[in-house]
Amino acid sequence: MKYSEAFMDPSHPRLSNVRAVMPSYSPGFALGFLVTTRIHDQLNVLLTPKVAFYEYKTDLQVFTDGTNTTGGAGINTISLMTEETLVELPLLFKYKSERFNNTRMFFIGGLNGQLRTKNQEEADEDPIVLRGRDVALEMGMGFDLYFKFFKFSPEIRFSHGLTNLYRPGFGDARVTEAIDDIRRKSITLYLNFQ
Repeated sequence: MKYSEAFMDPSHPRLSNVRAVMPSYSPGFALGFLVTTRIHDQLNVLLTPKVAFYEYKTDLQVFTDGTNTTGGAGINTISLMTEETLVELPLLFKYKSERFNNTRMFFIGGLNGQLRTKNQEEADEDPIVLRGRDVALEMGMGFDLYFKFFKFSPEIRFSHGLTNLYRPGFGDARVTEAIDDIRRKSITLYLNFQ
């Protein structure tokens, strides 16, 4: 999340009480399947369509002067929640090491197209409004563990969104002019069974 120039201006009338807008850690869950094409013994192309359920939490710190009914002067933290269900279509390249006994290490990377399931009119009612489409760069590493009847592949993957998702002019009035840019970033643990 990047702040706008208006947020940095202390004389801005709507943002004079806003001290900080900070994204906070929030978990998510995804479920999908795996389509693999083997190019070489050590190189595969993977398509891993999935449905993901995310919850974004943003902490808004607001200065209060004590004139309202909530108490004395100070900084109050308000949590703003946004929920999204995404259809994700990652196209990835998987480079594997030589197999050693029943294990091999791999590196994985590619692009992930993301599409939100709810329409923009519904999303415009969220406290922080995001656009419905994104493309992310993904890279990670893991291990293929071979068992008698299946292969188990745990991996850790890092994702960095390439497009600005913030839709200005909608959402909570306290933050609508404070934010200039929002990009998705995530660290995900995948458990693949083949």
